[in-house]
Amino acid sequence: MSVHPGTGRYDRVAQASAARVISGYSTSFGWATRLLAEPLRGDVRSIYALVRVADEIVDDPDSGLEPALRRELLDGLEAETLRAIDRGRSANLVVHAFASVARHHGIDHRLVGPFFASMRADLTRTEHTGASLEEYVYGSAEVVGLMCLKAFTGGNEDSYERLAPAARRLGSAFQKVNFLRDLADDHDVLGRRYFPGLDPARFTDAHRDVLLDGIDADLAVAAAGIAELPAGSRRAVRAAHALFAALSRRLRQTPAAEIRRTRVRVSDPHKALILLGALTRRPAPARENG
Repeated sequence: MSVHPGTGRYDRVAQASAARVISGYSTSFGWATRLLAEPLRGDVRSIYALVRVADEIVDDPDSGLEPALRRELLDGLEAETLRAIDRGRSANLVVHAFASVARHHGIDHRLVGPFFASMRADLTRTEHTGASLEEYVYGSAEVVGLMCLKAFTGGNEDSYERLAPAARRLGSAFQKVNFLRDLADDHDVLGRRYFPGLDPARFTDAHRDVLLDGIDADLAVAAAGIAELPAGSRRAVRAAHALFAALSRRLRQTPAAEIRRTRVRVSDPHKALILLGALTRRPAPARENG
């Protein structure tokens, strides 16, 4: 666990809480974060924890969570997050961990607001147009990539602006891969259709390939950006990219009818090989500014 200089016991407990969220919800992401240099590992875990808690508010299938209660919880979480960024303290450990990272790296309402707007859209919107999907993906995934990029670039605004398009494309690819993987649950359990005009009941191999062509284009743009990341974050982001590229290949090899029924996964041994490859590969030097 990493902390920024000068942090105290409460900050350390908050970061430990954020790390616990990752271990409880995402094995793959947890493994990838282990490749981050300190103190970025704790920073990214703190970002992810808040995102995961918000996502759980809207996606938890518990029928006892009425839409009005979900909305109240989500609104409260956003308000508490913005207060904590402003004041530097929260009684909510996950919010406190996120706010500490946000204050340190300059993450503010310009990224936090669109994220919560997309989470809120999941409470009311069941189908998307091209425009609404673009807005949703920006808020739900691309801004998360931008939050992490804020941490990775350590206040270097030139690097942040140059790498922001690649970070957005990587977030978009991750989100759309998950849309494909969760096609069944999103439609059957949550009643949502993310891809405009696509009826999951009539999902075909041709539909699959068109969607994956777009995802692979995003991954290709993102790969070029990864090569320019600082050394402390390059391996971890490369590993995450490789995991989702493997998922894309697996999805392309899986009949559409099967994607419609089951969630496509990469086996743990394959994940371990991907992470080992990212760990042992000698990183290319980042491009110099100027």
